[in-house]
This record gives sequence, structure tokens and C-alpha cells, in this order.
Amino acid sequence: MKKAFTQAPRIWAVFSLLGLFLIAGAVVLLLTPADEEEEPEEPEFVDHSYRANYHFTSPDHWKNDPQRPIYFNGEYHYYYLYNGDYPDGNGTEWRHATSEDLVHWEDEGVAIPKYTNENGDPWSGSVVVDTDNTAGFGKDAVVAVVTQPSADGDQEQYLWYSTDDGQNFTSYSDEPVLENPGIEAFRDPKIIWDDQSKKWVMLMAEETKVGFYESDNLKDWSYTGGFQTDDIGLIECPDLYMMRADDGSVKWVLGVSANGKAIDKPNTYAYWVGDFNGDEFLPDHEEPEWLDYGFDWYGGVTFEDGESEDQLNHRYALAWMNNWKYADETPTMAEGFNGLDSIVRQIELKKSENEKYYLTSQPKEELDRLTSSVDSFERIEVDGSERLEATGAAYQLEADISWEDLQNTGLRLRESEDQSRHIDVGISPENQYSYVNRSSTAQPDEEHELIESHAPFDENQKEVHLKVLVDKTSVEVFIDDGKVAHSNQAFPPLEDEGITLFSEGGEATFKNIKIKHYDSIHK
Repeated sequence: MKKAFTQAPRIWAVFSLLGLFLIAGAVVLLLTPADEEEEPEEPEFVDHSYRANYHFTSPDHWKNDPQRPIYFNGEYHYYYLYNGDYPDGNGTEWRHATSEDLVHWEDEGVAIPKYTNENGDPWSGSVVVDTDNTAGFGKDAVVAVVTQPSADGDQEQYLWYSTDDGQNFTSYSDEPVLENPGIEAFRDPKIIWDDQSKKWVMLMAEETKVGFYESDNLKDWSYTGGFQTDDIGLIECPDLYMMRADDGSVKWVLGVSANGKAIDKPNTYAYWVGDFNGDEFLPDHEEPEWLDYGFDWYGGVTFEDGESEDQLNHRYALAWMNNWKYADETPTMAEGFNGLDSIVRQIELKKSENEKYYLTSQPKEELDRLTSSVDSFERIEVDGSERLEATGAAYQLEADISWEDLQNTGLRLRESEDQSRHIDVGISPENQYSYVNRSSTAQPDEEHELIESHAPFDENQKEVHLKVLVDKTSVEVFIDDGKVAHSNQAFPPLEDEGITLFSEGGEATFKNIKIKHYDSIHK
């Protein structure tokens, strides 16, 4: 994907002042002498910060593209594009983090540094464990193929390898392992091992086409075929994997990050279900499905459950929670960082009543280990609005909502005390869509074009199950079995923690409301 921006961020003045005020307040707390008769209070940095409680965030400066995590030596190894010079300098490098549960993360520092040779900075790519030493760097060497702009400015693919369990990588050669064939956008290699054909397969984002290449040693690549996309703009970060559906069928899934604005679709992760014959992908249907309908789920990657014996039953997925339209517009820069990932989801493949396969996604269950307290409400009838006694800024909320006839129903989250500010999560049977609306609170789109995300909803449906993850700067919504998800950033004032149920044009019944309040992963 493209590199971090060169220009300094235009951060809202109000948030800059807020950030400086909070930082100054923390400094005062630290420097003020404590009363001799009382124990000094510990400064509560997390509570006064826009750093997410349980989402992965950049430790400082800037992050964007996730690289597909790999599992070895009992841990997940996650690399992502990082710019330690942001906002004053350009160029990305690969920073490394490890995790045992995909919830708590340990920073491992930079693994592939930028500007170490004439080919510039490393962009997105793919990392694999070379179990059989096909590349000749040793058994279980960690090998990455990465896009770099090259000395001539062409996007080409270069190989890096690690013999210390992925901690540090060495450049294999100043020459690319895959040269640019003469197109402007030629990037984001994604490598898998195809067990059927016993070869490495690499996907390339080639403007509006996915190119397929094969190799037996990760160094020499040959073109085998392509998959042309339509009406979803420039594609990035391709993805390919096998899954077993709930009917027992084994299918291939091809995914890309794309902008579906031309066909009134999201700017997130488009995918097709079909077959891969070892050379090219053959979709069951020409039109793509979408894994997320929000504004902030881009550069998505899926990866294997390293602890499961069945690699086809489910996968995990995560994405960069931002949008290139306003990537610089986050008030977290007042605290010196810009970069948030979605939570890790578990995805499964299912078959619909009309014989069409689709992906579902749900939050990973390990998040529940962060639960510090629970609020429950068995049944609440709502005709208008009902404000709950429960409040919070970091939690998971589940609810079953049913109705007979109404126009609109849902939740107002991160609501201010006077109820003027809030994020709305709802269902509009009248308009046949689910939605997340962030217009009534601080959000990053200065032009107010990306305000309310929509996903199709059957007007004949009279009930819905909502699962909503709320953190300090984000809302992620999973509807029914998770076929529909919305991921959106928002930046409410930190004191806005209210929760209100609402209905318009009729009565709605809210049942089995459960709010699990989450502790921070930053200890």
C-alpha cells in the first residue's frame, strides 16, 4: 500500500489544546510535592488518554498497513508499516510485535529498517516461515517479500530473510526477485504455500487486477494468470486462502482492499468465493461481497489459527482502522501517535438460503478475559428513548431487539451528559439498512461526507442481534451471525460515556442486554 503521508497533520485545534492541557496537568501532578502525611497518588495516564484500551495502537508516531501475522515458537508474530519520523519525515519500515492471545502485545522494535539500501523504504508485503528450507537460508528461516520503490522509482518486489526467529531481517539482494512489468501500481505481494500443487503462490496488486505467480524457492517467480476486478478502483493488499463452509464444502476465498464508491459499496475488504486451480482464481459470482461496511477497516489481512488442528474451519482477520481520506486527522497526534488496528476477528464461511457462500466475523473470545464488571438488563420496552444507568468508554454490548412496526431503532453510545453528543448504532427497517452514524460527535472527516455507514437489511426482518465493541476512539458492530460488520473511528470527549436505547415510529423491545466492561491492555 502507499506510504505514510509527508505533510504534517492538520489536527483539530480543540483536540490539540485538550491534549496539551491534559499533558500539562499530568506534569503538574508529577512535579507537585506530595503531602507528607498522605501517600502520593499514581497518575492515571490511560484514563486521560485517547490511546485505545484494548485495540492495538502504534507505540508512537505512525502506523498503517498490517502484514499478515504468522505463528511459530508458540507466539503470533505481527509486522506492520511504521514511520518513526512522522510527521516530520517520510518512509515506512516494518515494526514487529508478538502475542500469545492476539489481545495483549509485546513490542519487539523495528525488524526491517528503512533506507538501508538504494531501493528505499519497505512497503507492504508478505512473511512466511520456510519450514522446508526452499530458499536456502536454513530450516524455519523467516522470509519476507516486500514492495520497495527501487532506485528508479518503480514498484518492485525484494526479498528479506531472518535467521533469528523474525527479530531482524537481512536484504537478500539489491536486485528485485520480481521486476516491475511496466505498470505504475505493482505492489503488496501476498505469499501462500499451495499444498495441492506443492509450490509457493504469490498474489500481486496490479492496479485493478490481481496477478498470480509461482515459485519453488521464493526467489524466482513466474506469472501464471490474473483476476480482473471491475468498478472498485485501485486494489491493494490481496489475500487468498481456503476455508471449509458450514455445509462441509471446501472453497477458496480471494480478497482485496478496494474502494467500492462507484457501485455504492464500502472502501474496505472486498472478497469473492470460488476456486483456485493453482494458476488462477475462478469466482462463483462476479460481484464481490464485503467483509466490513464501515469507513475504517482497510488493508485487511487474514491468517491461520496457529493453535488449531483444523486450519480450514476458521481464520482470524484484522485491519488498519483508518481511511486515506483523513488518515492524518486524528487527535491522538497531540499525544504523539497515530495508528489503530481493529480487534482480531474470527471469520467463518457459511452458505446462505439462496446457495451463496459468505464470510461471517465475530470478535475473538479472548477479549472476554479483559472483563472487569458486567451490567445486565433482561427486558426494556422502548418507545422513544431510555437512558441506561450503565456507562462506559471501553466495553462490549450485546442485545436482542425486536419490533412489529417502526421506522428506526438502536443504541446511542458514548453519549454526553446533556445527550447532545453521541454515536448512533441502529437498524432502519423503513430504509432497509443497518447503520453507524458519527455525525453527532467528534469524528475525523472534515468534509462530513463519510458520516453514516450503511449495510443492507431485510425490511421483513422483525428482530436483530447486535454485538458492539466500544473503545475510546472506535465502534465496531457485528449484526446477527456477523455477515454484516461496521468499523468506524470517532473521537468523543473522554467524559462522554452514556448509553441510551431508542426507537422511532413504533415500539422496540430490547432483551438480554449485557455490557462487559473491559480493562486496558496497557498495564
